[in-house]
Amino acid sequence: MIIFSTREDNRLINSIPNTSFFLPGNKNLCFLIHGLTGTAKEMGSIAQHLNKKGFSVACPLMANHDKTISCLKRTSWQEIYAAIRNEFTKYANDYENIFVAGLSFGALIGILLAHEFPGKVKALNCFSPTLFFDGWANPKSRFLLPLVYKTPLQYYFYLKEGYPYGIKNQRLRSRIENFYKKSDLFDYSKVHLYGYPVIPVSSMRQNHLLAKQVMKILPSITTPVQLLQAKDDDVTSPKNSYYIYNHIGSKNKEVFLFENSYHIIIADQEREQVAEKTSEFFEKYLT
Repeated sequence: MIIFSTREDNRLINSIPNTSFFLPGNKNLCFLIHGLTGTAKEMGSIAQHLNKKGFSVACPLMANHDKTISCLKRTSWQEIYAAIRNEFTKYANDYENIFVAGLSFGALIGILLAHEFPGKVKALNCFSPTLFFDGWANPKSRFLLPLVYKTPLQYYFYLKEGYPYGIKNQRLRSRIENFYKKSDLFDYSKVHLYGYPVIPVSSMRQNHLLAKQVMKILPSITTPVQLLQAKDDDVTSPKNSYYIYNHIGSKNKEVFLFENSYHIIIADQEREQVAEKTSEFFEKYLT
């Protein structure tokens, strides 16, 4: 559902309860990147799995994802990347091997890290990468968004998450659905659990601009890459993973499609299989 609103949230909110996390382990680090308008908590299940395998795990919070939606919608992909890059460099010299994994928009940020730090990123894992919003559940009106991108209206239109909310698991989806149906534009009561209740169109434009940048640099990337996605991804079709596979310069690359999940594969019905595929892939590149 597309919402138009000229309201701005001018409350003095120092911080919305959304945060990063770090799990100590051995000298091999998994650097996880959550999705746009999402939360570090959404990476919790796979983080715990990787940590049990012995890896240290870091999951930073994207820039301004603990601020109001009025602040977030003015945040560029360059600002988000700069903040994630800054967190990455804090660990760069302290670990023998660093592996990067990102979800959706976070997967694209991970590709930028692999491009800028080819000697540091040993392997890259992309969950449901989002170059194109072409999944089966996208509203038909989304084809108009590129027109809105070119105008100031991008700051006044919002997409409210709709069924199936990126989740096939009925029990989890019902909790998420309850949150989205009851929340309004400025409801931050459960941001730390489910992310923001809406996605600003301006933020979607930033995804579009980042995707264009990623497409340009793919041929120059040689980092081993694994692309994991749901066959029936409701937000972004497997075309996204195959585009990266076909254009990236990496010699070691693979795509794996899951049969019983939707977009948020790291938290859905096959999350354990997703986590196991990720840890097995990273373990191949331990030195």
